[in-house]
Amino acid sequence: MKLEDNTTRHDNPRLIHINDPKKTCDNSHFSGNEIRTSKYTLLNFLPKNLFIQFHRVAYLYFLAIAALNQLPPLAVFGRTVSLFPLLFVLTVTAVKDGYEDWRRHRSDRNENNREALVLQSDGFHPKRWKMIQAGEVLKISSDETIPCDMVLLATSDPSGIAYIQTMNLDGESNLKTRYARQETNKLFLEGTMISGIITCEQPNRNIYEFMANMELNGNFLPLSQSNIILRGCQLKNTEWAVGVVVYAGQDTKAMLNSAMSPSKRSRLETYMNRETFWLSVFLLIMCLVVGLGMGLWLNRHKFQLDTLPYYRKVYFQKGKDGKKYKYYGIPMETFFSFLSSIIVFQIMIPISLYITMELVRLGQSYFMIGDQHMYDSLSNSRFQCRSLNINEDLGQIRYILSDKTGTLTENKMEFKKASIWGKSYGDSKAGSREIDATVEECMGSGRKWKLKSEITPDTELIKLLYKDLHGEERIAAYDFFLTLAACNTVIPILTGIPSSISGSLLSDGQTSIDYQGESPDEQALVAAASAYGYTLFERTSGHIVIDANGEKLRLDVLGLHEFDSVRKRMSVVIRFPNGSVKVLVKGADTSMFSILKKDLPCDDRMRHVTQVHLNDYSSEGLRTLVVASRDLSGELLAEWQQMYEDACTSLTDRVVKLRQAAALIECNLTLLGATAIEDRLQEGVPEAIESLRQAGIKVWVLTGDKQETAISIGLSCRLLTADMHQIIINGNSEHECRKLLCDAKAKYHVNYITGEEDRPTFGPLALIIDGNSLVYILEKDLEYELFNLTTLCKVVLCCRVAPLQKAGIVDMIKSRTDDLTLAIGDGANDVSMIQMADVGVGICGQEGRQAVMASDFAMGQFRFLKRLLLVHGHWNYQRLGYLILYNFYRNAVFVLMLFWYILCTAFSTTSALTDWSSVFYSVIYTSVPTVVVGILDKDLSHKTLLKYPKLYAAGHRQESYNMTLFWITMVDTLWQSLVLFYVPLFTYRESTIDIWSMGSLWTIAVVILVNVHLAMDIQRWVFVTHAAIWGSIVVTYGCMVVLDSIPVFPNYGTIYHLVKSPVYWISILLIMVIGLLPRFIFKVCRQIFWPSDIQIAREAEILRKRRPFFGSNADQDSS
Repeated sequence: MKLEDNTTRHDNPRLIHINDPKKTCDNSHFSGNEIRTSKYTLLNFLPKNLFIQFHRVAYLYFLAIAALNQLPPLAVFGRTVSLFPLLFVLTVTAVKDGYEDWRRHRSDRNENNREALVLQSDGFHPKRWKMIQAGEVLKISSDETIPCDMVLLATSDPSGIAYIQTMNLDGESNLKTRYARQETNKLFLEGTMISGIITCEQPNRNIYEFMANMELNGNFLPLSQSNIILRGCQLKNTEWAVGVVVYAGQDTKAMLNSAMSPSKRSRLETYMNRETFWLSVFLLIMCLVVGLGMGLWLNRHKFQLDTLPYYRKVYFQKGKDGKKYKYYGIPMETFFSFLSSIIVFQIMIPISLYITMELVRLGQSYFMIGDQHMYDSLSNSRFQCRSLNINEDLGQIRYILSDKTGTLTENKMEFKKASIWGKSYGDSKAGSREIDATVEECMGSGRKWKLKSEITPDTELIKLLYKDLHGEERIAAYDFFLTLAACNTVIPILTGIPSSISGSLLSDGQTSIDYQGESPDEQALVAAASAYGYTLFERTSGHIVIDANGEKLRLDVLGLHEFDSVRKRMSVVIRFPNGSVKVLVKGADTSMFSILKKDLPCDDRMRHVTQVHLNDYSSEGLRTLVVASRDLSGELLAEWQQMYEDACTSLTDRVVKLRQAAALIECNLTLLGATAIEDRLQEGVPEAIESLRQAGIKVWVLTGDKQETAISIGLSCRLLTADMHQIIINGNSEHECRKLLCDAKAKYHVNYITGEEDRPTFGPLALIIDGNSLVYILEKDLEYELFNLTTLCKVVLCCRVAPLQKAGIVDMIKSRTDDLTLAIGDGANDVSMIQMADVGVGICGQEGRQAVMASDFAMGQFRFLKRLLLVHGHWNYQRLGYLILYNFYRNAVFVLMLFWYILCTAFSTTSALTDWSSVFYSVIYTSVPTVVVGILDKDLSHKTLLKYPKLYAAGHRQESYNMTLFWITMVDTLWQSLVLFYVPLFTYRESTIDIWSMGSLWTIAVVILVNVHLAMDIQRWVFVTHAAIWGSIVVTYGCMVVLDSIPVFPNYGTIYHLVKSPVYWISILLIMVIGLLPRFIFKVCRQIFWPSDIQIAREAEILRKRRPFFGSNADQDSS
């Protein structure tokens, strides 16, 4: 999702008068709280829907055809009949759109008529949501949904804290904290009426940021994201909350973010337009031939026109002169003949193909969603198809760009090791009994807190913390765990709270505690601090309370600088009960080591030892953070407080000013140590990556972790192998990056490699590059050099990359190659990459659902990607490729048959087929088998496709749809159309058969021919397939019987006479045999002498069917 950066609209801020909606809205035209997600109304539905539908060029083409047919000189078909195909397509789509919009209207009505409590003169009274205005004060009860964006004024908690769930907004299920300002919370609890002015930014899409201030009794109070609750959120674990409306209705952040993600178009559809152009050329040529032929014929017979039917100047009716015939002259008659032939040959461009493809994709999605092999029992999530127009692209993916944390790994963090004051802990091999004994000896037997997740503490570290020592090491350990417990934004959730919790010492009763937060890393660190005796159990906007091994420690929070992608660290400024002030900092090593103090030699030694420990942890695949602190006092503290307060109340460049305030105190830090957290690989990841690579797909990993961690994970998931040569690009300037790229290209002869990626002299290559280098490469003219290098490598591993850099890498591949890309991730930082790629896949993981909401497909585990691509991707591509070619063939063979007839009837554009037969051909007679085969046909079973991943390369080679296949299909179509026309002409050459009988024979013959043609290519026969193929022939006969039984039609009774004649059945048999014989011979020769990988694998499957002892029976699972 792209967030609008309109937070700098300080020149026109929004003024909200608290509890005075009249004054608020009179001066400004603020939106009401009524929302509307529907697209249409009763008045504009028809024109607007038609306008949207006619954005498809093909619809305009058929509208022009229908319009031409309404002109008397060009009325080839009945005027009503000619409108039927277009009206059918438009009606079906309009009904679908209308039903969807009716559901939106119903949802909007239910939403707008919900009620909320609004403050009035005599208290809170119910009011419908749609009547709420900006400036009004609302009261929300527990578990209620927030009706609009409102700034918190007070909550049921004396400290002003409120818990909300943002599932409806960003998909995250974890509870988040929001705070009412202590000043307003105190006034409300005292019963004082609150009045003041909130100055805030104009409405914008950024749900993670809010800049405002409140003028209350002459004081300006800063307001931020922690003070606002947004529409769609739910109040949890809080009895009630009171707030003032700042954004209502369409101005709320939820509504501004309700726009759909950019629509994507499949590669096959793009190619289909190319072939449609060639069909248009064929159509134009045929029409020109008919038009010119008519002109030449008229010129040749210009002196006989008055004696020829249809060209006599006067009709003769019962021996008398009748009305005059309108003859427009040879040039105009030629032109009219050209236009009439366009009408006759109109289905050369298959209008039904659009609807057929949508139905087939819908059916394919149904079976993908129902695939039990892609159901994740851990998260109870099924596979999701969120986009229905790119199913076939799954069969042609060349590049997979994957996030690491939460995508390849479980994102369930577990504290493993720590480096404190130069010593590493966590390698203890003590047994559980020894650990329990040590914990009981040092921490006492009555543990006050029971964690939801059990953590095994290190015995040496426990002894260090709780033995009566007073050295620097123990002080560092104390500050280390204090930082883990305090420097975060997690929320402690308590159950079974003892009555004496407010005392100086906690009671002996055990309390269950769980931590919820936006980051699994933070939850793991806070849980680890609790396991070692430093338990965070209370958090408000102004203070936190920590149980330091039985002693209640209340710390005032003076300021919090949250983690951001520029600083790559987080800090909190706290005041201890004795009045001392400290800043506690944790962050990435790359951003922390540069701000440590370097006064004494011991500082350098400590930094060096910690760096060694960090490298060791990273090589084991652990995620690392560095922890440091600093005492604040005197002028520095006062200066920071002033800068921090100014930044918090600023409506302009607040982020930059907060960053400057943080830089003032985040320097000269004392290094305390480092943490190491394990994030285990998901089940089946190594096997999935190996299979995808065998399938010819390049897997790139883009992660924010440090290089050593990423390399270790790469080795464990088989992305990197021991025999790979690693090319590492870690540049700190444009010149350095250019030199590293040039050196690598020279060493591995990139400029001379044009074919295979792997040179025998070097073996497989892996490129490892960091985000700092990408800054210089993607923003400078080095992108081409990088791309040349990546084409040589089997694996690319990008470390320390920012979200926009991920999207930049995807864009680099898309802009420099025609290969299809797939991006897969699980967090909000992956959204830009997912939307940029040709196919975006979201993982239903621990970081919320932002990635899922922005994706085209969603699943529970990375390993399902193997089945999605190798099985469903292959099937979908093979089916859709064949479907498009078959539709081109089906319509072209019918049109060419009409073309040969017109050439034999003096280019007159008359038809031997009834109007209804021409219309029903592609809509009823032949449509159902196409859809059924497109959904159910399988060239290979899923077991074979998974066993032999290289079969996926058929999609890379475009074996199911390419220009060669198109031209072969057109040649075959030409032959079959000639057979269709001339075989009946030859068999009935001596008879007196009328033209309508001949047309009836051609109608049934072409339907049987195209269905048998389809039957020859079906790989998997099931009952539904049989019913569709042979049933469509029966339906065709049934329709012809009905049409031939209507006395007013010129073809009345023809079918009854034809079926009695043996010549009729012999003609149909001859058409089938002669028409399909070349195709049969071609298929046999190709399979015997030039078989494809797919055909060889299919033969092996058939052998296993016939020889049960050779293997298991062929799989019969549904697709």
